[in-house]
Amino acid sequence: MPHIDPISRQAAAEQGLGRVMDAFAEMGDQDAVFPRILAHAPNYAQALGDALATSLLDGGVDHNLKEIVRIQLARTAADPYFAGLRSRKALAGGLSEARIHAGSFGSGDADEFSPAEKWALRYAYLMYRHPERVDNSFYEEGKRHFTEAQIMEIGGMIAVHYGMQVFMSTLQDGPDSKA
Repeated sequence: MPHIDPISRQAAAEQGLGRVMDAFAEMGDQDAVFPRILAHAPNYAQALGDALATSLLDGGVDHNLKEIVRIQLARTAADPYFAGLRSRKALAGGLSEARIHAGSFGSGDADEFSPAEKWALRYAYLMYRHPERVDNSFYEEGKRHFTEAQIMEIGGMIAVHYGMQVFMSTLQDGPDSKA
């Protein structure tokens, strides 16, 4: 249970957060728990919810790849809420738990991933573990697989999702909690 209770769905809708709650349903949370917690500060809920949804659901990078990256980040952040979500779009696109697992641990070196996918998975892995290794040569390698706009899309998605996942992990009791 979160340390800060979500507001009711009705109260969130009355604050104009219906679109954000719908986006979270698309991202796999029918109850829209995170935006309803954020709704204690409605303007932040709107902005952060939009950023999370846009970075995952829109853009020019394959959605299934972004979903694997998102889950890798949630597992890194030790956040069971975001790690447990599966977007409708990814499920409809045939993303399997086996593929998620292969890309969620380590840096995505499994043979089933293309060189572009491996680069994106390494990007997510390195950004928070070894940012000093995300240098000019790393980006030059990325440019062989992605446009600069797509690299910005992946990087922005990593930053927004990991930050919110760490935040969410602090709002709930972890497995070692004495609650």
